[in-house]
Amino acid sequence: MHGTWGDDEVVALASELIAIDTSNTGDPTAPGTERAAAEYVAAKLSEVGYEPTYVESGAPGRGNVVVRLPGADPTRGALLVHGHLDVVPADAREWSVHPFSGEVRDGYVWGRGAVDMKGMVAMTLAVARAFKRAGVVPPRDLVFAFLADEEAGGFYGARWLVEHRPELFEGVTEAISEVGGFSVTLADDARAYLVETAEKGVMWLRLRVRGSAGHGSMLYDDNAVARLAAAVSRLDAHRFPLVLTEPVRELLTGVAEITGVPFDEGDPEAAVARLGNLSRMIGATLRDTANVTMFEAGYKANVVPSEARATVDGRMLPGRERAFEAELARLLGPEVELEWDSLPPVQTTFDGALVEGMAAAIAAEDPGARVLPYMLSAGTDAKSFQLLGIRHFGFAPLRLPPDLDFSALFHGVDERVPVDALTFGTRVLHRLLRDC
Repeated sequence: MHGTWGDDEVVALASELIAIDTSNTGDPTAPGTERAAAEYVAAKLSEVGYEPTYVESGAPGRGNVVVRLPGADPTRGALLVHGHLDVVPADAREWSVHPFSGEVRDGYVWGRGAVDMKGMVAMTLAVARAFKRAGVVPPRDLVFAFLADEEAGGFYGARWLVEHRPELFEGVTEAISEVGGFSVTLADDARAYLVETAEKGVMWLRLRVRGSAGHGSMLYDDNAVARLAAAVSRLDAHRFPLVLTEPVRELLTGVAEITGVPFDEGDPEAAVARLGNLSRMIGATLRDTANVTMFEAGYKANVVPSEARATVDGRMLPGRERAFEAELARLLGPEVELEWDSLPPVQTTFDGALVEGMAAAIAAEDPGARVLPYMLSAGTDAKSFQLLGIRHFGFAPLRLPPDLDFSALFHGVDERVPVDALTFGTRVLHRLLRDC
């Protein structure tokens, strides 16, 4: 006998999904890894009566599954609930448990993807199955999408589907997905649940400097390695201008109301510093960032190479795209050749019936808690779905222990999610989607 909410099976679903290794290296020539997880999801949906659509997005193995649950009012805009099946790689030697074990231990489900984002995929799947079993007719159409390639920008996932299979999302006006809805304990037992209403844009830059090649014992004034190293050092030392955006202002104002500590708009960095473990993530939404992540040059100790290459992960605030590009070009200088892939920022307002529904669903399970907006420093598949005019929120609800450094678990060693948080989130998601 299955529970009304679907929270009775969410832990098993999460564990089994984590045990399917869907590591995404970001290499577009590598074989896709999502197919097995997509087939698992499709089987779980078929088992309760859905007729899932399975699509491979642009390359073999890049599996996606989409189903639609008709609502009572087909004239209303549909709600998309989406999650990605791929995960970033993990080195088992660094972990306390095997990263693809899905082990349930000490009140947590452990493994790569537990928080990013197979936990939310399991919650979504549990609710979708519970609705079908119970014959639930939601107020409007619900589209459930389980997607490939988010960890490499979604070019072989959400972006491909938006460009080649937009009919799967016909009539969708709003969406919810990852990196929002999690709790933050701010004072005593006062909790706020942060809903993502904006996210920074992405620019993955490939830098190259060319110079003279030759014997390492000779003199050079155009050493490509040294010149590129100097350029990325300038970039690393640079601090982009501080910009207080509306989502960050609303978040810090709400935190001030809960804690009783005033928020000085003239010094937002001081307010962010008081957020504890969250300060690194929220602090990154006060300005653009550009971090050097890879550096490649040379092949032998006594040979000066003819070129050096580096990769930079750039993130810019909404409205800062052109200014960010100009500032990068000025910092790096004309001798650095630039190529890049980019994804746009995302931003919406913190209002409307869906936001009210989120607040009501949270309050029903955690009375007295507040719901606040925030901006994500990273990116999600919302960047692709906004091309269809879909309004997006990050809402994967989890009630977390006060001492858990949640943001550090994303792409981190010993990634894990509390069992109680998964069952809590499934109940919240059930309430929201039943009444949305």
